[in-house]
Amino acid sequence: MNDVAIRVEGLGKRYRLGQRERYRALRDLLGDALRAPSRLLRANGAGRNGQPQHIWALKDVTFQVREGEVFGLVGRNGAGKTTLLKILARVTRPTTGHAEVHGRMGTLLEVGTGFHPELSGRENVFLSGAILGMSRREILRKFDEIVAFAEVEKFIDTPLKHYSTGMQMRLAFAVAAHLEPEILLIDEVLAVGDLEFQKKCLGKMSEVARTGRTILFVSHQLNQIRRLCGTVIWVDAGTIRQMGPTAQVVGAYEAAMTSGESSSRDRSDGPNVKARFLGWEIAEPRGETPHILSGWGEVTFRFTLQVNEPVQMGHHGITLFNSDGQMMWGTAADNLNLDPGRHVLSYRISSLPVKPGMYSWMVSLWENGEQIDLWTCVPELLVATPPVGHPRDEWAGFLNIPYKLDVDKTDAR
Repeated sequence: MNDVAIRVEGLGKRYRLGQRERYRALRDLLGDALRAPSRLLRANGAGRNGQPQHIWALKDVTFQVREGEVFGLVGRNGAGKTTLLKILARVTRPTTGHAEVHGRMGTLLEVGTGFHPELSGRENVFLSGAILGMSRREILRKFDEIVAFAEVEKFIDTPLKHYSTGMQMRLAFAVAAHLEPEILLIDEVLAVGDLEFQKKCLGKMSEVARTGRTILFVSHQLNQIRRLCGTVIWVDAGTIRQMGPTAQVVGAYEAAMTSGESSSRDRSDGPNVKARFLGWEIAEPRGETPHILSGWGEVTFRFTLQVNEPVQMGHHGITLFNSDGQMMWGTAADNLNLDPGRHVLSYRISSLPVKPGMYSWMVSLWENGEQIDLWTCVPELLVATPPVGHPRDEWAGFLNIPYKLDVDKTDAR
């Protein structure tokens, strides 16, 4: 599949800053003009010099997506990701450049589009499906599947206003997820419902991706991006900061997001502190960033400890937590005698086969049952190895163990 499904060249979108005002009659406007003519010049986002103020939500964005590719978009809130999808979906026009979309397109930009609270769940399925471009015959064919996916069978003929927010979101997603377009634009819609339903949504999107459809996917849940996407675009302040393989781009984005925290949380050894951990790094293998693990094999983690007073028969502990606060690994060492000075504690392990993502070390030092120091290390550890586990997240577990499968035929019966 070498044909281009989406082509974007020099795309830019400029918005005029301003405040929406309440409706006023013509006589009100004329009265204001007579009383204070200069006020009109400052209205609708005008600056001090009377000129309108503008902001570029997107500027000079260029990329292309081939048929069957699953593209991810990451970036901070307000970076321009949703604006880009809205231009591709023909919801808004670009200010500069152009975008070409080749094929029938479906959008999951805002789940719940077209839902009406006075209509029943059944009626809203038909209404929302029609708005999203599904024919009545197509909705009828998929109706039972949609309702079962949303888990609202008992309430399907109840007015939507009696649904909980979670039920409404599940039904809305179920309708949108059963579209059959050639190109699908998805904007942060897999965060609906509870954790179990989120896994179900992710499984549905994985199923859609395996059918060979072209997908452009926006999400702040980076493990979902890793699971679904082969290529990722990092959008920052309306421009493309980086584009490339998922592991590389997501790793760089996570590193940038955490680097800002570390500078404000650095530690120093005060004069009245008996001992304190000062920092940590990946000593081997050495990479461009000492807190990102991007390869397999043996790795050495090094922790720096400043000792100001002698520590006798000390106890040292270390644990590794994932981003959800679940403990991945831990160990301890006893009978440590440490003289004043700077010490390096090195842990060499054969591999760290955990899923890609953010992790945090916690290190401690004790003496005679009393805590000397306890530190949740910054910056966090970023594991940027490619995911090799089960394609469905609910079956992937915590570990990311590379493997080779051999299937041999034998004559035994």
